[in-house]
Amino acid sequence: MEFLNRISVRSGNRLASHIHSFLAKSWDVMVGDMKSEDKLRDFYIPNYMLVSGSDMPKFKIVPSCPVMVFVNAKSGGQIGGELLLTYRSLLNENQVIDLGEKAPEKVLHTLYVTLETLKSSGDVLAAEIQKRLRIIVAGGDGTVGWLLSVVSDLKLPHPPPIAPVPLGTGNNIHFAFGWGKKNPFTDRQSVLTFLNQVKTAKEMNIDSWHIIMRMRSPTEGSCDPIAPLELPHSLHAFHQVSQTDTLNMEGYQTFRGGFWNYFSMGMDAQISYDFHAQRKLHAEKFKNQLVNQGTYLKLGCTQGWFCASLSHPSSRNIAHQTKIKIMKRQGQWEDLLIPRSIRSIVCLNLPSFSGGLDPWAKPNTKKVQYRDLTPPYVDDGLIEIVGFRDAWHGLILLAPKGHGTRLAQASRIRFEFCKGATEHTFMRIDGEPWKQPLPADNDTVVVEISHFGQVNMLATPLNRSKSVNDPMSPVNSHDEDDDSNDEEYEDAEDTEEKRKFGASDTFKIPDGVDIAQLT
Repeated sequence: MEFLNRISVRSGNRLASHIHSFLAKSWDVMVGDMKSEDKLRDFYIPNYMLVSGSDMPKFKIVPSCPVMVFVNAKSGGQIGGELLLTYRSLLNENQVIDLGEKAPEKVLHTLYVTLETLKSSGDVLAAEIQKRLRIIVAGGDGTVGWLLSVVSDLKLPHPPPIAPVPLGTGNNIHFAFGWGKKNPFTDRQSVLTFLNQVKTAKEMNIDSWHIIMRMRSPTEGSCDPIAPLELPHSLHAFHQVSQTDTLNMEGYQTFRGGFWNYFSMGMDAQISYDFHAQRKLHAEKFKNQLVNQGTYLKLGCTQGWFCASLSHPSSRNIAHQTKIKIMKRQGQWEDLLIPRSIRSIVCLNLPSFSGGLDPWAKPNTKKVQYRDLTPPYVDDGLIEIVGFRDAWHGLILLAPKGHGTRLAQASRIRFEFCKGATEHTFMRIDGEPWKQPLPADNDTVVVEISHFGQVNMLATPLNRSKSVNDPMSPVNSHDEDDDSNDEEYEDAEDTEEKRKFGASDTFKIPDGVDIAQLT
């Protein structure tokens, strides 16, 4: 800067003034870049931890918030690909993973084996990175669920918390923890802002839910889940167990998986299934989040869900398809009576469904006292069960104090589908749907959901999720509801062994095995 001032003093002409202005701006840009580089060191992971055979740096700087970034480049139209390029331009490109090219379970398995090996040889930087590591996942709800299942399966010594970037259509998990619903900007400054949010975000435990589906092997046909043209991530997690798995039973087909936000069945799952099928066939038409949401609404109309009582047979009603049993914190299985008008049922873990709506809301004092209902805490070991009659009933969620038909809260849920109820049903976990054929012979298909530990998410100050252990958790945006739209039970009279689950069983580290000894 002293050099610039000399030019300005010695030269009184206009040219000197322009030169001074140009060099001053260049100096500011250079200083700004240096400050930016200093900030990016907080998130940087050196190559020798990521790429085998890389040279160890001469100087080791401990990052305050090292990150691994996983991007679903196909999410959000062109946004996913653009975001991938921006992150790679800011960080070590080897710590930014395209999920279309590399499987996250392989990447994390290799990284943690390397970190453990370096730690055992006295590498302090490796120990600090393992302790401070955070994961960024850019994608929709299905992609976030995929990474959560991987982290759960790998049984890592220090499971890293996850921050989601909203690239999907609904982005329910993202919204529940304050990361927003809208697809983000992909410029350098926007990504830097997000990285700083990740750095300051607080960790929050959320419940994991295990789902098992078992049926007798059919004499004809197949009861394997049918995905929209290819397996979505939920079905990648929800797969048939191997013959050697302890869950397997002679003469039965067994499928299992996990979810963190919701399991749903019926109306909403069918709409989602058709949406995914159309998007797989015509991906070029689904590059805009607003257009995607409009397509959802259109499908709800064309399928007749706004006049379901006229356009859909009673066999589509949940009470006609399945018997439901629930188990509270302690006690025996008990029957759950479902109103005959209910055509969609949602088992909800987070207060964000269908684009950020809260189907459970906040029960009033009377409900808390007489029906033992509570606010929807995300770490209390209970899941909320909510029913909907039709699409109009779903729109109630847009109104103040609006909610669905609260059916129960439970730690375990069991669905039993009997012969002759229907040929198939539609199911969905964390945004990923499938069509489930049901057997025609004399047998029952059983779907059972149970609590299965917890995982860590990162939450911003705008998060909507409540912790049962945190008195400072955010208060629900609605006050206690009245009974004006509460129809619980008004027409009711008309009416194992746990194992890790997910996409990475092959890489699961057995109990008692030292990860540092793995190669």
